[in-house]
Amino acid sequence: MSFKSALISPSELRDTLTRDANVILLDCTIDKVGQSLKDSKLELLPNSLFFDIEGKFSDHAAKLPHTLVSEQVFESEAQALGIDQNSIIVLYDRWGVYSSPRAWWMFKVMGFDQVYILNGGVPAWKKNKFELTDNYNQQHKTGNFKAQFQKNLYADKEYILAHYKAPEVSIFDARSKGRFIGLVAEPRKGLNGGHIPHSKNLPFEDLLDGIYYKQTDELKQQFDQFKTTGSEYVFSCGSGVTASILAFASYISGHANIRVYDGSWSEWGREELNLPIEK
Repeated sequence: MSFKSALISPSELRDTLTRDANVILLDCTIDKVGQSLKDSKLELLPNSLFFDIEGKFSDHAAKLPHTLVSEQVFESEAQALGIDQNSIIVLYDRWGVYSSPRAWWMFKVMGFDQVYILNGGVPAWKKNKFELTDNYNQQHKTGNFKAQFQKNLYADKEYILAHYKAPEVSIFDARSKGRFIGLVAEPRKGLNGGHIPHSKNLPFEDLLDGIYYKQTDELKQQFDQFKTTGSEYVFSCGSGVTASILAFASYISGHANIRVYDGSWSEWGREELNLPIEK
C-alpha cells in the first residue's frame, strides 16, 4: 500500500488506518521561534509516537540548532520507535504544516521512501471531527529500520561555498524578506544579517494556505516565477526547519533534485566565519 502523493489528506489517512497495520504515526511538533505549544492541551492522532526533532534527532555536540544526527544515531532512534523497513510513516505536527517537512527530509536523507505528510496536521484532523487523544502510544518492540545516508539530498557549508555561484544550482532562502535583505535582526544572537550571494528569497509562508500546503500547481508557480536555469534546488532558512517546507513543496510539485542546507543561516551568518554575504 502507498498513497498517491507524499502529501495526504485527513480522510485519505483515516481510510488507510482502518486497513493497514504497517502505518506508523509520528507527531513531529517543535516550538516556533517565539511561539510554543508546551502549555497547550496535548492533542494527537490516536496511536501516535513522538518524533523528537529537537532532542533525540538533533546532534547537540554540533552547537547549531537542529543539526542532523549521524546515520547510526538516526537508525538506532528510529528502531526504538518500532520503525521497520516496510513501515509506512505518516508525519504531522500540531501547528498544521511547520516541522513535519523537516522530519520528512530527515527520513529521505536517511534513505527511507515510504514517508508521507498529513496536510494540515492536527488542526485539519480536528476540522474533520476525527478522533483525537492526549496520550502517546507506548512503543515496546524494536524495529529493523536501516539508515542509508543519501548525500545527494544534503548540503553543508563546504557544498554551498563550492556551488553558490554555479549556474546549475539555485539556492532558495525560506526566511522573511526583511531577514533576507538584512533589515530585520536575526532572532539568534551572533548572526549577521543578509543572505547567501545569488540566493533567491521564497518565504515559506508563500507556499502555505493557512494550515495547509497550497495546491501543487500553485506551488510550482512559486518556484517558476524565478525563471531559474538550475537543475538542482538547495534550500536554506534559519536552522533547516522551514527550508524543508520548501524542499517538500518542490518535491511534490515535480522538482525532486533537492538538497537542504542543514546549518542554514545559523551557520552561514555566524559573525566569526566571515562567509560571503549579500544584503
